[in-house]
Amino acid sequence: MLEQRKSEHIRISLEEDVNFKGLTTGLERYQFRHNALPELNLAEIDTTVRLFGRLLQVPLLISSMTGGTDQAELINRRLAEAVGARGIAIGVGSQRVAIENPALAESFHIRPYAPDALIFANLGAVQLNYGYGLEHCQRAVDMIEADALILHFNPLQEAVQPEGDTDFSDLYAKVEALCRALPAPVIAKEVGWGFSEENARRLAQCGVAAIDVAGSGGTSWSQVEMYRAPTQSRRRIAATFIDWGIPTAEAILNVKRGAPALPVIASGGLRNGLDLAKCVGLGAHLGGMAGPFLETAVQSTEAAIEIIDIIHAELKIAMFAAGIPDVAALRDTPKLRKTGD
Repeated sequence: MLEQRKSEHIRISLEEDVNFKGLTTGLERYQFRHNALPELNLAEIDTTVRLFGRLLQVPLLISSMTGGTDQAELINRRLAEAVGARGIAIGVGSQRVAIENPALAESFHIRPYAPDALIFANLGAVQLNYGYGLEHCQRAVDMIEADALILHFNPLQEAVQPEGDTDFSDLYAKVEALCRALPAPVIAKEVGWGFSEENARRLAQCGVAAIDVAGSGGTSWSQVEMYRAPTQSRRRIAATFIDWGIPTAEAILNVKRGAPALPVIASGGLRNGLDLAKCVGLGAHLGGMAGPFLETAVQSTEAAIEIIDIIHAELKIAMFAAGIPDVAALRDTPKLRKTGD
């Protein structure tokens, strides 16, 4: 049952160790060149950015997590209140559960709490092979008055999930048809294993409006599914893939090479404002985080706001100490170097 699966995902993410063990984001291999005389006023560092017609105060996205249960509704509301208070972006979890049971739609409807925010709807791309089409995608967008639709790609998760949908054949053509027909922009998003350069190139040809790399190094959804596995053999299969995927830093560069004209959203293991600064420095337009916000949203809206403020302060300090005045100058900056280069 989809609702039960949503609840299990929240519980496991909060209570179990679901991080990659050996594989990292790759961001630790990059360092900013320190500037002892930045010729800047910290108070005047500009972190604003515009995407899909919305002005954001910080290039930060609370990445798609949940919806469809009472607990998820509370989490989404608190996150949306925090987003509304601080002017950042937010995505909801997969809305398939609410498409199939409209009574659950309210758990996703966060627009009243963040009326001016950049909000992303969300459906699994593989559902295009299981009866979903333009109508379902439009319903997801309308359900939450979203600015864009995330199509998430999660073949590994579906493969290790007992009830997974694993027919990923001929999806490029269906994604292209959807991009042509849906009035809202479509964002292609992995869920934690990254995109290759070829993936990015072909998705750009399909007409997606942005790509969220969601690389490896943060939450491993094969590990989440391992804890849900009904048998020991299924647990063993899922555990095998704990360090599978493309690290986040590499995935950003893959998308920059494969789809240089598209906005990039960098997610997958980001933990602080310095990680966010590095991702933008590598070429991303936004950085997305999920885990740090899930942990705080179960506490309160104020706790989520505090995390946003901490990340914002860390980002500004990183820019200040590197001598970078605004986000436009931060993106693709030559002041970020791979260690050893």
